[in-house]
Amino acid sequence: MLFFCPQLRFLCDMNWISYIKNYQSYLRIERGLSANTIANYTFDIERLCHYLEANNIADNPIRISAETLQHFIYTISAQVNARSQARIISGLKSFFSYLIFEDYRTDNPLELIESPRIGRKLPDTLSLTEIDALIAAIDLGASEGERNRAILETLYGCGLRVSELVTLKISDLFFDEGFLKITGKGNKQRFVPVGDLTRKYIEIYKGQIRSHQTIQKGFEDTLFLNRRGKQLTRAMIFTLIKSLAVKIGLQKNISPHTLRHSFATHLLENGADLRSIQLMLGHESITTTEIYVHLDRKHLSQVIHTFHPRK
Repeated sequence: MLFFCPQLRFLCDMNWISYIKNYQSYLRIERGLSANTIANYTFDIERLCHYLEANNIADNPIRISAETLQHFIYTISAQVNARSQARIISGLKSFFSYLIFEDYRTDNPLELIESPRIGRKLPDTLSLTEIDALIAAIDLGASEGERNRAILETLYGCGLRVSELVTLKISDLFFDEGFLKITGKGNKQRFVPVGDLTRKYIEIYKGQIRSHQTIQKGFEDTLFLNRRGKQLTRAMIFTLIKSLAVKIGLQKNISPHTLRHSFATHLLENGADLRSIQLMLGHESITTTEIYVHLDRKHLSQVIHTFHPRK
């Protein structure tokens, strides 16, 4: 299944649509990227198509010049921040690299266009006290209370991405072995340890709430369900986290990913090695995991004073 924006046919001629559809197939089949990632790549090209349409430029992907793309990048630089600009440039470079790979072009018109320099953004984290306060703020008397507690415990207890949480299956629960089977980016699977507390609240939700729901066809194996017996959306999890933060007066801009960051940070602070954290988070590169080393310099200083022979 391709994830193609229907509005795109009104923004680009059929040449663009044909190339983009083929590109999406390449991203899905050859590179194994997720639906969300493919949608993001497509959105970058959609921005370019909108610019071409607004400026009456009839270039197709084969003819478009570096000069036109430079003007486009200059235009969007006034509309988005440096991080978004860098992402758009990266996405378009990938598209034109694909055209070279398929012998549609011999050059990448963005080759000489540099992305803006951006610092590495350190993720926000929560203390254990703040996480406990969020979970304590859940109204367990509400019909979705037990489900929401299990959701927060799973996000923090296993360090899941929100997309991994909403697609989690009952058949992915290997509680006897102490693991969850997680399907991450690019449909890559990994096993993540599940603690006793997380297991406890999932079992309560399954046994006391989910077992009494009317489940829609096709969602019988989906763990976390909405009131209509269907899979939760990512937006619903974001709304849940935001509302709980407001409820306890938390002065931080948090999201479901904040619980994932907190999971990794707390593991590191308590002595876990980066390689283990990398495997649990499902990071392809250890470089991605290394961002957590920068989060708590006080902790690292304590490590030196405790373990270095010349402390």
